[in-house]
Amino acid sequence: MTDALTDEALHALRGNNAQLFSAVYQAYAGAVLGYLTAKGVTDPEAVTQDVFLAVLPRLDGISGGAAGLRTFVFSVAHARMVDEHRKQSRTPEHHEFEPERDTRESSSAEAEAMGLLAPREVRKLLDLVGEDQREVLTLRIVAGLTVEQVASIMGKSAGAVKQLQRRALLTLREDSAVKEYVSS
Repeated sequence: MTDALTDEALHALRGNNAQLFSAVYQAYAGAVLGYLTAKGVTDPEAVTQDVFLAVLPRLDGISGGAAGLRTFVFSVAHARMVDEHRKQSRTPEHHEFEPERDTRESSSAEAEAMGLLAPREVRKLLDLVGEDQREVLTLRIVAGLTVEQVASIMGKSAGAVKQLQRRALLTLREDSAVKEYVSS
């Protein structure tokens, strides 16, 4: 394959860096871009720019004519490709957040307190609230279900379940028997 940039053209452009760089870029940018794309670089256009930014300040010191220049340009392209692959292997993959696949749960202070109590003590506390509130607390805190799951089970809206839970927890906090129980 013959170089689009000949030794004579290189010699004629010496000393005129703007024209020399333009000629080098036009001669090799397409091939460098193709090489980087074929090698699986994720952003070959950006890496091609990096290659020519590295080549530009060294154009005057390159020996070997057009063949030497071509070798140098592709040596830089290869080095940038290796750098990109190393960077990709060290960088974790980024995935969009998918709430339906997130299994983490954060427990509330009430849930942790209920978990520490013996079952008989939990039953005594639950007797302090109404039937619907007891059902909500049992399904939410003891069974660990979501508001939506409890709403489906009880045939109520999610807002109604939240309201029942809020009222039940307020009742338990305000009840003097609970305060005495907690303080003893």
